[in-house]
Amino acid sequence: MRLSTKGPRSQSAQLFRGYAAYSLGFVALVGLLSVLEVLGLARQWIGYVFLLSTVALYAGIGIMCRTSDPVEYYVAGRRVPAFYNGMATAADWMSVASFIGIAGTLYLTGYNGLAYILGWTGGYVLVALFLAPYLRKFGGYTIPDFLGARYEGNLTRLIGVLCAVLCSFIYLVAQIYGVGIITTRMTGISFELGIFIGLGGVLVCSFLGGMRAVTWTQVGQYIILVIAYLVPVVWLAVKQTGEPIPQVAASAVLQQVTERERELTHDEAERQVRALWQTRADAMQVRIDALPSSFEEEKQRLHWRLLRARANDAPMAEIRSLEREYASYPSSIESARTVWTKAREDFSARASPPVPHADPFASKNPVSSDAARNNFLAIVLCLMLGTAGLPHILMRSLTTPSVSEARKSVFWSLLFILLLYMTAPALAILIKFEIYSDLVGIPYAQLPAWVNAWSAVDRSLISIVDLNQDGIVQLAEVQLGADVVVLAAPEIGGLPYVISGLVAAGALAAALSTADGLLLTLSNALSHDTLFRVVSPRMGAGRQVILSKMLLLVVAFAAAWAATRTPADILFLVGAAFSFAAASFFPVLVMGVFWKRANKYGAASGMLTGLGVTIYYMVQAQPWLRELVLGVPTGVPVDLWWHIQPIAAGVFGAPVAFVVIVVVSLLTPAPLAVTQQMVDYLRQPD
Repeated sequence: MRLSTKGPRSQSAQLFRGYAAYSLGFVALVGLLSVLEVLGLARQWIGYVFLLSTVALYAGIGIMCRTSDPVEYYVAGRRVPAFYNGMATAADWMSVASFIGIAGTLYLTGYNGLAYILGWTGGYVLVALFLAPYLRKFGGYTIPDFLGARYEGNLTRLIGVLCAVLCSFIYLVAQIYGVGIITTRMTGISFELGIFIGLGGVLVCSFLGGMRAVTWTQVGQYIILVIAYLVPVVWLAVKQTGEPIPQVAASAVLQQVTERERELTHDEAERQVRALWQTRADAMQVRIDALPSSFEEEKQRLHWRLLRARANDAPMAEIRSLEREYASYPSSIESARTVWTKAREDFSARASPPVPHADPFASKNPVSSDAARNNFLAIVLCLMLGTAGLPHILMRSLTTPSVSEARKSVFWSLLFILLLYMTAPALAILIKFEIYSDLVGIPYAQLPAWVNAWSAVDRSLISIVDLNQDGIVQLAEVQLGADVVVLAAPEIGGLPYVISGLVAAGALAAALSTADGLLLTLSNALSHDTLFRVVSPRMGAGRQVILSKMLLLVVAFAAAWAATRTPADILFLVGAAFSFAAASFFPVLVMGVFWKRANKYGAASGMLTGLGVTIYYMVQAQPWLRELVLGVPTGVPVDLWWHIQPIAAGVFGAPVAFVVIVVVSLLTPAPLAVTQQMVDYLRQPD
């Protein structure tokens, strides 16, 4: 999609016609696949068509927008209209974790899940008020560019590069990991092959055209992901209430969900199942307390159970289950402690009654409502500051034609993001209503087909076990993963499989769009901000772009390699990116714009101190990270500060960074007069 050299109105009209044709073409593709499904097209082929056609669309846009011009490559020529930049920013923001995870989190945690929506959308208000217009007025290519100019030299620039790499790389790994999962579920191909097919689509866009190609690809990706998200939730709304507006439909069924939760809390069969889960949790605690002797004892007991089942010609399903359990038995005492502690926590959680969906600060964890409220507010604040500090989001404000367009762009971004985020709570409620009314209470012999289909894909997505052997599904016997709420929504609602393929295509678009922006941020930080600005300032413009493209390839394959290692607790790592951005970038950028006395010593000290406090809290508060870094066994209780979860560690780092910037700046020489004049210029009215 080439930007026109004509006037703004002519350019906007050309863009509108192009993307309108693109949208109609995609809708026609979905319609054609629906007809072919009715005629007998295999589900696997529907997945192949969605995967290949969407990746080909994105690659085609990337090829059309190829460039070697530095201004086009780094900031899309600063000619992107606010409306389309807002759409691209929304796609850049709508990662696979947001697309799939928000509704699932709201399903599992109810009211408390609103912290993520409030934090992530509220962050864009901070961007509009405190950062986007001023960064656009500065006119650099990257966020470290601004830090280097505002704080007089390469010290703060290089610390900014370090923070950008830290924030962006772990986020990029999560997106590529999501690409592998989605492509595998769409087509059945291997996880590793799915990663590299998706990575190919990312590279064609970012490698050939930089920010120019990424921008126009992200606009196309947003169109696909918003269609994919809205179709199943509107269908569920109409199915349950006859109302096509999901938010109105959800408000109508929320009272029924609340009443059903009260019934299930006091239902005798539910109480029986929860008691059985508590018995299992207690048994796990006995194992943990008996370590190390219990390690060998449990292994021998499991081995004898397997031998006895084989000798007695037990059902093959029972034998296979025991074989899998024996093969996956922990390899060491410490790993047994970790596995058994997790099992105890899972069993304890399932032994608790359902969390009331509409009750503020309700939780299965034994904490007070005040502690739950503090944690809710901490997550909101941390995600707001982190969103406003993520470099791949802030870079988008540099692509607009003017400062006023940058402000408008943030408005459009917020509007496009809210279109999905205000729908996610409705989807969570509608899916919960389906589960309570169509799954809980039915005989196991009548389980819907989608249950077996998704449990066969991954037992972590949905697991149902008849614990009390009564042949009836109880809620306490159903374990639903967060991801399945969105991915299985079409099948839960009775829609044809082609809509499931559409949802997977939307999730793929969300993953690829964010990966595009992150990949560009990383390669620019390493090439433009490090090699060109610091190592070789006299490097020619053409060579800069070539070097940036080479580093982009290196970063892409490094992230793909990391994703294939199947990193543990990937969602925590994504959350860590927000804490790192909140504690490092946000304070130094805000102080750089609004306090001209801030100097390079204060900025450098504040960024490092804020980052250090954040990392320290994460290490001592996240069980698996504490075990990895400090060697403390997972079973040892975690000491949380004011019950604040480690995902919100940035709330401790950010205030420290602000204080250190002020104190160190006042104790050291003031910035040069020309630097203070630049700050005055940035804050002048447009």
